[in-house]
Amino acid sequence: MVTDTLSAGAPVSPDPARTARGPRRRSLYSAQRRAGWILVLPAVFALSLVTIVPIGYGFYLSLTSYNPVERGGPKFHGLDGYLAVLASGEFWHAIWVTAQYSFGTLVLAVPAALGLALLVNGRFPGVALFRAVLYLPRVVPLVAVSMIWLWLYSHDGLFNYLLDLVGLPPVNFLTDEDTALASLIVMRAWKALGGSMIIFLAGLQGIPKSLLEAASVDGCGRWRTLRHVILPLLAPITTYVVVVDLIYLAQSFSEIYVLTSGGPLSSTTVLNMLIYNEAFEHYRLGNASAMAFLLFCLIFGLAYVSIRTMSRGGRR
Repeated sequence: MVTDTLSAGAPVSPDPARTARGPRRRSLYSAQRRAGWILVLPAVFALSLVTIVPIGYGFYLSLTSYNPVERGGPKFHGLDGYLAVLASGEFWHAIWVTAQYSFGTLVLAVPAALGLALLVNGRFPGVALFRAVLYLPRVVPLVAVSMIWLWLYSHDGLFNYLLDLVGLPPVNFLTDEDTALASLIVMRAWKALGGSMIIFLAGLQGIPKSLLEAASVDGCGRWRTLRHVILPLLAPITTYVVVVDLIYLAQSFSEIYVLTSGGPLSSTTVLNMLIYNEAFEHYRLGNASAMAFLLFCLIFGLAYVSIRTMSRGGRR
């Protein structure tokens, strides 16, 4: 009788345990969401307080004329501050100095870092220690590195001492308009070597050995293997290193402030140094904020180019 009823399609009563399981899951999911929000909200509040709110206030200041020394608050004038900055010769001079400093550092640091990565990619006694020593400048704070190089470049420093040993006159590395920027570039390239070397080394160790063995069997020497196998495979890594270093270099300030303070004759005044001078020496906070957001647009553009380039390389 029961069999006939089931075969005839009689309705089957739902399982009470399964019916109650759905609301319990939903309530558990809601409780987890509430707990997640409770845990996240303090971090969101702190981030908003120390990051988002100052950025918003800085953007508001960029639309105003504000000098904290004078009486009165910010005076809103819209985009006039941006137009004044873009029409300023000092701003474009700082952009030019920043470009020279950034690209000059990259020209020295990237090939040298690749060469060091190729050097330490092999196996020989003490290779781990050698890699650690080469990476050491990366972990030293930039201000500390700048203080060391300030002594090296000084009139009684190591470099002028070596010049004196070979009978050459001393050089005013940081106080001569012709040598100050080049001296900063050399220092910053040395500082960037370790980090870029490690990234290149990771890329080299990710190249399949079968490709290198096939190139050797085909009669490719070291130079042809480097040119036709290794460098093309490292193209995405090289793009990443160049763009990320360029973004960091566009924000340079500490080493400039310690070594030259933007001198002599503004020959080392990069954009961040000009923003500092506008804000804390001339107290033109509106212009300084406008310059800061223009620098943000520049850095955002570099990051966008980086992402687009990397995504194209991945699709290939």
